[in-house]
Amino acid sequence: MKQEPEAFIIRGGNALSGELTVSSAKNSALYLMLAALLTDEPVELLDVPDLSDVRVTCDILRHFGVTVERRGPHLLLHAAELTSHTAPFALVSKMRASFVAMGALLGRLGRARLSMPGGCAFGPRPVDRHISAFKALGVTISEEGGDFYAETNGPLAGTVEFSAPTVGGTQNVMLASALGEGEVIIRNAALEPEIADLADMLNSMGADISGADTGTITIRGARRLSGTSFRPLPDRIEAGTYMLAAAATRGTITLKRVRREHLTAVIDKLEETGVRVLDGESEELIVDASGELKAADVTSAEYPAIPTDLQAPFSAYLATLPGASVVRDRVYPDRFTHVEDLRRAGADAEIFERTLIIRGGPLAAARLHAADIRAGGAVVITALAATGTSVVTGLEFIDRGYEDMAGRLQGLGAAIRRERTPAAGEAPVVPEPLSRVAD
Repeated sequence: MKQEPEAFIIRGGNALSGELTVSSAKNSALYLMLAALLTDEPVELLDVPDLSDVRVTCDILRHFGVTVERRGPHLLLHAAELTSHTAPFALVSKMRASFVAMGALLGRLGRARLSMPGGCAFGPRPVDRHISAFKALGVTISEEGGDFYAETNGPLAGTVEFSAPTVGGTQNVMLASALGEGEVIIRNAALEPEIADLADMLNSMGADISGADTGTITIRGARRLSGTSFRPLPDRIEAGTYMLAAAATRGTITLKRVRREHLTAVIDKLEETGVRVLDGESEELIVDASGELKAADVTSAEYPAIPTDLQAPFSAYLATLPGASVVRDRVYPDRFTHVEDLRRAGADAEIFERTLIIRGGPLAAARLHAADIRAGGAVVITALAATGTSVVTGLEFIDRGYEDMAGRLQGLGAAIRRERTPAAGEAPVVPEPLSRVAD
């Protein structure tokens, strides 16, 4: 029987308050999982969120012959013997991160066959930089019918210089080069914290990788890699989303297990609008949006700038502020799938020449839809800040990037419920705030 679609029913207007522990980073965990392909020993990843993207990656690993076991919040991966070097379209079409399996397969088996990856459809995200990088290292690559065939001709060695930083491309080359006896240098490498996280895990397995936070990475291939137990870094995108939700609702929350140094640009911009972001105890931030706030311009770009994954949630927050804001995205200039939903909630938002202009003010409840993962964060923030009860659909995208979002927001006092999607014209059941439900 086909499962009936679900929606978030959100009654807006409650200022968020309370404490929330940030999950491990999805944008790191997916690639750490692929690193398990490089050893025939067990790999344990600690505190991996139960997201649909994580489940898809588990399916891809199983297809290669990896034993995958979830033990509570942890994942145990064992690639004792790989049985396939191919990843079919049915699996890789579900998310872009799957293409980085090419590097791990090349590292372990010397060959790989992958289809063009899929994922969110907010703009073109070509893999040509990945392909060019592999060719620069002597990998033979051909394409047929949308599938890429790659094969090494011995240990990878040489220098890759990316024309522009690419997180996936950098990770792909790192995975392909960690095994073997060659030396690979990556210039203009991505600087995102997830790059250093992958280097740290690979080094814990016996790799020799340096410079992962400098833009020039040196990889000296190891003859073999061992198993490891490793905890991914905290999710800066999840942390930023809940910080913006607190700001949009004029709340005060404490985030635990969060690294300020990974959110410097986000914090600076929030403080420019009047939000106070204070240090608590170790890896703890207090976000206080109870004071007077004002509009500000936001530009997302490569790290250490504001992440493109927070551009949409930032737009939703700016829509609640008096005054005009200008939003630009230097990474994906057309990443504005959330704007129509801002308008449905009464926001004055207009796109002009790849620039979003927002004139903030009060928002009203509406029927909203998550068109991709981070647009999902944006529409939830919109509903939390709006007056009245909103219906948010497209939860299949939200579930890719945010674990138990309704439950975690309930823990912060939000009036949110996950239930069957109400039909058009059907009145949704109005949720109560958590404090009143507990009574």
